[in-house]
Amino acid sequence: MTTRDTPDSPRRRIVEAAVELLETGGPDAVSTRAVASAAGMQPPAIYRLFGDKEGLLEAVAEHGYAQFLETKRALLDPAPQDPVEDLRRAWDTVVEFGISRPELFAVMTRATGRGADQAHRAGLEMLYGRVRRLAAGGWLRVDEELAAQVIQATGRGAVTTWHSTPAERRTPALLTALREATVAAITHAEPTIPATENGPAAAARALRAALPDKADVLSEAEQHLLREWLTRLAADGGSPSA
Repeated sequence: MTTRDTPDSPRRRIVEAAVELLETGGPDAVSTRAVASAAGMQPPAIYRLFGDKEGLLEAVAEHGYAQFLETKRALLDPAPQDPVEDLRRAWDTVVEFGISRPELFAVMTRATGRGADQAHRAGLEMLYGRVRRLAAGGWLRVDEELAAQVIQATGRGAVTTWHSTPAERRTPALLTALREATVAAITHAEPTIPATENGPAAAARALRAALPDKADVLSEAEQHLLREWLTRLAADGGSPSA
């Protein structure tokens, strides 16, 4: 936490006031005058610290991502006994956040500022870590990049569909069905033995997932080339030419 973001700093007070107004009254409630009043400050302070309302909303998005990442890190297990169940918990966490905090979630998904982008990337690193563990354990049936995209798309789609559905028609069964469809689409029912599943394709996925980010035995260029080869083998199924 930087000095500007300490709990009693003017910047933090303004951002938290904006979040509260956003979640209780929607985007229209987040006017510079209302936020300044709620924070016990004058409107010029907002322009001095954030530039304009859009700058304030970017800070709100960054604040939301920080809270979201805290929740995800609390659940993070670097070596889960059941990687598939770990994926389910992570998917549920994202969807629950989006459903319980719709206005903040919407601002977060629209944010383009550097701070929000960095936080978004941190969340993606956690996602790719989970996908990599699935691949290394022989669970993954598709390419890692595709798996990550499917997880993202179904999670965000679940939140969007929930909020676009009239309250009386909403059912948690939809969320369960979407989550299980995601799991079924990207994982095997049981872990496979890479060497025997579809030739070298699964072996390529598992080896690529197990590669360390840095290895003394290979140069950076060699690692890049190896990953490219493994990606191509995993993508085309590794079938021998006729």
